[in-house]
Amino acid sequence: MNKPLSSRKFFSLGSIALATSLLVSLLVPTAQANTYSLPNAPTSVTSYIGGSGVVVRWTPGADVNPGITGYVVSAGPGSCPIFVPARNNNVVTMPVVTGQPAGTPVVRAVNAYGFSKPTASSKSYTAAQLATVANPNNKAVQVLQLSDLHGAIEVGNSFGAPLLVSNWNADRTANPATVAFTSGDNIGAAPPISTEFEELPTIETLNAMKLDAGAFGNHEHDRNLAHVQKVIGASDFQWVVSNYNPDSLDALKSGTKQAKSFTIIERGGVKIGVVGANTPETIEQVFPGNLDYTDAAGAKKTITIDPGVAGVNQAIVDAKAAGAEIVIALIHQGWQENADGGAKGVLNTMAAQIKGAAAIYGGHSHQTFATVIPGTSRVAPVVIGQTRNSGVEYTRTQICIKNGKVVGQSIEHVLKSASTTINTGVVSTVTTQDVAAAALVKKYKDQLTVRLDIKIGQVSGVFPRGGVPAVERSGETPMGSFIADLMRAKYKTDFAIQNGGGIRDTFPAKTYIPANTALVRTGTGPLDVTLGDALTVFPFGNQIATTTVTGENLWKALENGVGGNYPGDGRFPQISGFKFSFDASKPIGSRIVSVTKLDGTEIAKDSKEYTLTTLDFLIYGGDGYLNVFSPTKAKVQGALLDVFTDALKADMAAGKVTQVPVADGRIKKVG
Repeated sequence: MNKPLSSRKFFSLGSIALATSLLVSLLVPTAQANTYSLPNAPTSVTSYIGGSGVVVRWTPGADVNPGITGYVVSAGPGSCPIFVPARNNNVVTMPVVTGQPAGTPVVRAVNAYGFSKPTASSKSYTAAQLATVANPNNKAVQVLQLSDLHGAIEVGNSFGAPLLVSNWNADRTANPATVAFTSGDNIGAAPPISTEFEELPTIETLNAMKLDAGAFGNHEHDRNLAHVQKVIGASDFQWVVSNYNPDSLDALKSGTKQAKSFTIIERGGVKIGVVGANTPETIEQVFPGNLDYTDAAGAKKTITIDPGVAGVNQAIVDAKAAGAEIVIALIHQGWQENADGGAKGVLNTMAAQIKGAAAIYGGHSHQTFATVIPGTSRVAPVVIGQTRNSGVEYTRTQICIKNGKVVGQSIEHVLKSASTTINTGVVSTVTTQDVAAAALVKKYKDQLTVRLDIKIGQVSGVFPRGGVPAVERSGETPMGSFIADLMRAKYKTDFAIQNGGGIRDTFPAKTYIPANTALVRTGTGPLDVTLGDALTVFPFGNQIATTTVTGENLWKALENGVGGNYPGDGRFPQISGFKFSFDASKPIGSRIVSVTKLDGTEIAKDSKEYTLTTLDFLIYGGDGYLNVFSPTKAKVQGALLDVFTDALKADMAAGKVTQVPVADGRIKKVG
């Protein structure tokens, strides 16, 4: 999204019966008829071993809106789930694969919003019992997936490298036919343990996790092409992207390693194709020149990113022509919200247009989501999944292939820890850290401690970063107000604007873990904060610049800030020196309702000029702020991080605790 940090210098057991697991959802799981909600759970689930599998029967729960599209019947990792359309009878024979572990059949209803709670059968089955009806023509592929890791490789709020490695290794014991993928933003916007070492610790982590393939996200391009090439060269896995202009792939290489439009992985006797797509917003979210490359003829070009699915669909066709039996799509686009009876987001729009994928995994919007597109009698169902950011969870999917055809998928979110904002079941995780991965993290951590565990102040409490989506991307937030106020006061301008996406963690940071255990990090406050925390919250190395803006262009800038993929877009403006209100129900480009000075005086859409402090990234068009901030009049003043840390240090020197500000109504959502 922003300038790379390197430009600055600073002195499970994962395999358990699905009966004890629950697909994580961001909505209330129990519904009443005629309300928008997740489905109600089925009841009265019974089962017995039949002639060709496990026969499962259930009673549907009460109707909801959106309507139930079907039921997923599974028995946990290593099983062969089957999807049953809602129009069919509520009984099905679940296929059994050779070597399937013991388990309990579980039924979940699914609609556009997601899954119901699981309801387990009254009977469980041993591996020996299941072996009596196993069919070698049935195959079960397990997919492990995460997105937006953002270099969170320390164990804490995140799994971290040691627990991700141990959990994924444990998951593979339940089903050796396991593949592992990421959906982009593996690096960038990361804690110092990754950014201070050119992101290579994160790539080493993904290698240790035995990742098979990964897609590009916008943050893979936070640095220039030479860095991307270095990352590719360090990767033991395949990078895939199907919506870049084809000749750019020749530049995305290092030695014999090169990004591809698709790849094929054979696992457990199944050939699995993988395709990928990045967000076209990348061009707005990185510094100019980061997507530039030189073609074979020596001409300078820029990577172009197709916003549609043509490249993805062609890559699926090509993968199948090359022998892939099923195809997985890794899409760096996200679900935004469930509203008005539908799941909304670019991921959902694209998933409806992608043809021939068995599973589609998203990212980018940092939210938890999963559902199934039912399919038809001729078209197989498609599972859609997405995880939150920073390694707090991953998805574990079972895909059942019967006689060469996908007949069902079961997905669950495996959490590092449960969250009060979501409804979770008990999903077992491995708590023993992988020794080699722990040593990897320690190697880099030891190099940082002496430089970054420096106390720079105390705060009265945690600067929050909660919300669905993250509050700095959808409304007024304490850290946004705090940094914008500091910027405006430092350079004595009328206004200040900071993009919400530039704020990457709570403060103190959840993903920065000081080695100094004497620092106070929890409780009611005051809390100690370090340079490492500051670098984690603001990892991009942005410079602050002053410029001018007309009233007309201020309105235009704010329209951009509340447009895009609101809610959840990093362009959302955090402000100082003025107020604005907006109505997100209105069309993009006409959402700003009012803009006023602090005293309530209207700021008209006219040619009157005001002074402004903002980021160089935004002045030059980053996050869609094109032609609004007078770049010819801009003057770069200094580093954002310095303004932030200097204010904290000044308070500490004066014996003061820096207070977490409260919302003062400078940004209001109406309508």
